[in-house]
Amino acid sequence: MIDPLKAFMQANALSPSAFAPGSRYHGLDTAQWVQPDGELITYVRRRFIPAPENFATIQEHQVVEGDRLDNLAATYLGDPQQYWGLCDGNGAIRPNELTETIGQRLRITLPEGVPGGSDV
Repeated sequence: MIDPLKAFMQANALSPSAFAPGSRYHGLDTAQWVQPDGELITYVRRRFIPAPENFATIQEHQVVEGDRLDNLAATYLGDPQQYWGLCDGNGAIRPNELTETIGQRLRITLPEGVPGGSDV
């Protein structure tokens, strides 16, 4: 007997993401490009950085000497690989810009679109 869910997914009605749910690339499509020599290159389509106002602030962190974004993500988000969530919540394109200036205040936010927080 054919599994109806599997058949539905194989018909491209639902495509599983190539990336884990916690990845910043989760849900993005891939595309392909053929080089002049015929080699096929698969790439991830562009990810647009969400607007910081789409994030609810739950607290702030004042940058001190020696702060690293992965350590801050581990402390506040429970996972050092989620540093990109700090970048998104603060509108940072370059992750290092968040810890370059001692005294800078970083927003610790809920994921995009999740209501709540105090908006400190």
